[in-house]
Amino acid sequence: MTTLFESGEAILAAVGSKLGSSDWLTVTQERVQLFADATDDHQWIHVDPVRAKDGPFGSCIAHGYLTLSLVSRFLPQIVEVRMKMGVNYGSDKVRFPNAVKVGARIRGTGELIAAEKTKDGGYQATVRITIEIEGESRPACVADTISRYYF
Repeated sequence: MTTLFESGEAILAAVGSKLGSSDWLTVTQERVQLFADATDDHQWIHVDPVRAKDGPFGSCIAHGYLTLSLVSRFLPQIVEVRMKMGVNYGSDKVRFPNAVKVGARIRGTGELIAAEKTKDGGYQATVRITIEIEGESRPACVADTISRYYF
């Protein structure tokens, strides 16, 4: 279920709230390869299934930055903000506590950890996105995303 915000005041009032979870997504070798091609990061732990089988993870793994980039997919499934305009302002405290093996299913969960009114009349919200790996106790990624919304 998506959390809906229709005003800046509603965002301010929701600080500390859990926002929900996205759908599960299976990380495929094709997605990993496309990311490798887009970023020129072709390290064998990502793109060589034969060599990776004998590596430290037992299979190919997703790039950490691929995992982080999927926040753009998960966040709109977690929270909807009805606004005139919104912009990504940045991220804080990005960590990758666990590797995502190819074939694993991941999803994002969100928590609104901070919000404030900005000098230009907008509202800045910090949402902690935790990217979980199905069946794993440690998450793949934890990132505090910062967005600005104008109503």
